[in-house]
Amino acid sequence: MKAMVMTAPGAPKVLQLLEVPTPTFSGGRQLLVRLHAAGVNPVDTKLRSRGTYFPERMPAILGCDGAGVVEATGPEAQDFQAGDAVYFCNGGIGGHPGTYAEYAVIDERFAAPKPRSLSFAEAAAVPLALITAWEALHERAHLQQGQCVLIHAGCGGVGHLAIQLAKLHDARVFTTVSDPAKAQLARELGAELAVSYHKTDFVAAVNEWSGGHGADLALDTVGGVTFVRTVRAVRHYGDLVTLLQPGAEVDWKEARLRNLRISFELMLTPMLHGLIDVQQQQADILRRAATLFDAGKLRIHISHVLPLAKAAEAHRLIEAGGMTGKIALTLAD
Repeated sequence: MKAMVMTAPGAPKVLQLLEVPTPTFSGGRQLLVRLHAAGVNPVDTKLRSRGTYFPERMPAILGCDGAGVVEATGPEAQDFQAGDAVYFCNGGIGGHPGTYAEYAVIDERFAAPKPRSLSFAEAAAVPLALITAWEALHERAHLQQGQCVLIHAGCGGVGHLAIQLAKLHDARVFTTVSDPAKAQLARELGAELAVSYHKTDFVAAVNEWSGGHGADLALDTVGGVTFVRTVRAVRHYGDLVTLLQPGAEVDWKEARLRNLRISFELMLTPMLHGLIDVQQQQADILRRAATLFDAGKLRIHISHVLPLAKAAEAHRLIEAGGMTGKIALTLAD
């Protein structure tokens, strides 16, 4: 099969389109999936640049997100059969081969039926970002009906889905964006207010918008100084969830004085540590999301659809910053 292979850590040019053996079953409940599309995520670019979580296993095939059709099933498979369309987040971090390839083998417990209303490219762009947003809002911050929610980078891969998930709980959503076009998209997705982080002091704006109350919860998808400043935009006893690791220089005094609940969201944790039960829960999130997509209550925004051979270009686009929505790679007709 053809696969985009990472031969060594480095610039996007280390990704090479090569012919590699098609993966085979090791038994049990595994599925052989012919991939039609793969999602591209910022974590892919970081692993390519710095090295994977399993540096001793090189070369590697990146890509956590995939969508395709089941071609064969293991002897103990119960939930899927040949011909079923599925989507999933699995592999691609250096241990199990990823989705920048024509085929993938996956335990059926980690897959979900593809939303009927989405193309394969759209479905492949969903899993990692959707699960991240879902876990951050529902499992870390315990989103409640009608809360005031601050979401940074509201037109990014995670942010644009988080806005929609919050609105499904009738939350009031404030988001930060980089330009007027993104502000318009954020409002279309359900944000009540979208401000430019280049021009506006979002801390002052959030506090004014909330009547001096502050956001009940905030989702930080940016990190760095944005994380530090967000502390003052969250109410006392509120929730602040970040996708990034705060720097050693962070002064935690204000967060402590406000009695904030600080949470971290890394949806790759169950894959890293072999937490099968949590991976099954994440697949259940995808099943529930599929119902929402098919009911028209969720949408995925894709900025670029590129062929597998242009994976390096996809990485360059992400690393340039300012992405709107997601990028998908196509692998089959």
